Amino acid sequence: MSNNVIILAGGQGKRMKINSPKALCNVLGEPMLEWVMSACEDAGLSDICIVKGFAGEMIDEYVAKRSSVGKVSTVLQAERLGTGHAVMMAADFLKAHVGGSTLVLCGDAPFIDADTIKGALELHEKKNCGVTVVTSKVDDATGYGRVVRTADGIAGIVEHKDCTAEQLKINEINSGCYWFNTEALLEVLFEIKPNNAQGEYYLTDCVELMINKGKSADAYISENPNVALGANDRRGLLKLNDIARMSVIDKWLDFGIEFTCLDGVSIGRNVEIGAGTRIDAGVELRNGTKIGENCIIGRNCILENTIIGNGVNLNNVQAYDAVVDDCAKIGPFVQLRPDTHICKGVKIGDFVEIKNSTIGEGTAVSHLTYVGDSDVGSNVNFGCGVATANYDGEKKYRTVVGDNAFIGCNTNLVAPVTVGRGAYTAAGSTITGDVPADALAIERGKEIIKEDYAKKKLEKRTKKFEDAHRNN
Repeated sequence: MSNNVIILAGGQGKRMKINSPKALCNVLGEPMLEWVMSACEDAGLSDICIVKGFAGEMIDEYVAKRSSVGKVSTVLQAERLGTGHAVMMAADFLKAHVGGSTLVLCGDAPFIDADTIKGALELHEKKNCGVTVVTSKVDDATGYGRVVRTADGIAGIVEHKDCTAEQLKINEINSGCYWFNTEALLEVLFEIKPNNAQGEYYLTDCVELMINKGKSADAYISENPNVALGANDRRGLLKLNDIARMSVIDKWLDFGIEFTCLDGVSIGRNVEIGAGTRIDAGVELRNGTKIGENCIIGRNCILENTIIGNGVNLNNVQAYDAVVDDCAKIGPFVQLRPDTHICKGVKIGDFVEIKNSTIGEGTAVSHLTYVGDSDVGSNVNFGCGVATANYDGEKKYRTVVGDNAFIGCNTNLVAPVTVGRGAYTAAGSTITGDVPADALAIERGKEIIKEDYAKKKLEKRTKKFEDAHRNN
């Protein structure tokens, strides 16, 4: 049978003040559970069982929408009576995998990594262990179970609250990650008793039970200093985010990416950044984003699942599910909404929003403009205050603007409408019909002048003001 994984994700996280499973709290924009699952998959483990508890349906929903490389199932731990009890809930999963080894992980310890998983498995199989515990050596072991070693393995794990004074001096701690021989685990799992300060079924007790049955037990010391870290409250979660944030930034610094200031900078672990690119303060690069070479990602940009070409300059830009080609210059205060494609050499100025549109090469959208559901050609010029009226309250329609067109200031393009190649629209026009190529469209109301209208209005307002003050 193939090796498999049980992930314990039943905790509520009351101290987080949330109404969702703790394992779904985010680190760098991804649930902690995702970090654990992806580490398993990176290690070649694709048969995963998640033990859910509080708001377990939210775990099911997450698993259902997630793109998995293998088989992921869930089981319910209706009562949260400890880690051993949680694994008991997966007994049928274990029985279906007798003949292999089972990895048990905590769903709220996000920094487990593939190298640690594979290294521990190698030791586990080499020594034919009943159980191999992943451990870490730390300066402050407060709150963690201590690993008690022998000359040829370990004698057991003692939870912090059950430690003697001498055991509290041990700095090798249990990470909550174990490789078990699946059959050996089933032999002892239901022999666990809640004879401890918490009245819970500790999975760690399986170690001593296995040793008593003649099984060998050992510990693999991870080179990852953060492998055991979890979070029980918002401060702990913030610490995890800070560690993850700096780990990713350090990776890009080693790659040669320039950071002018790290204040507010956050980069997802699956983001890609090309050589020669500069990242300024306040930049958030979310997962799915790919940035080319020699770009400037200026202050306060937020990019999510967005592809950026080479030589792009962004300043205060928010972009979601968008594509920006080479040498575009965008910002400040620009929003690119989903399905937007900005082509090579486009210039977009301040206070512009573009949605579900293609902006052709060399086009300029200078400022105070909205372009929605549009196909815009190359070398087009948009004046200030242009808006596409793409929605009539029931349906959305597209606007087409040909190459080399000139859209005058404060033009409203009422879709569906086409402005032909090289055509002009006069400033202040509301264009409701197609404009032929090379034509000028003027669509304005007739100007009417009423002499002395404003003077009479002013006199009336002045008199009303004076009367009010006189009466007071």
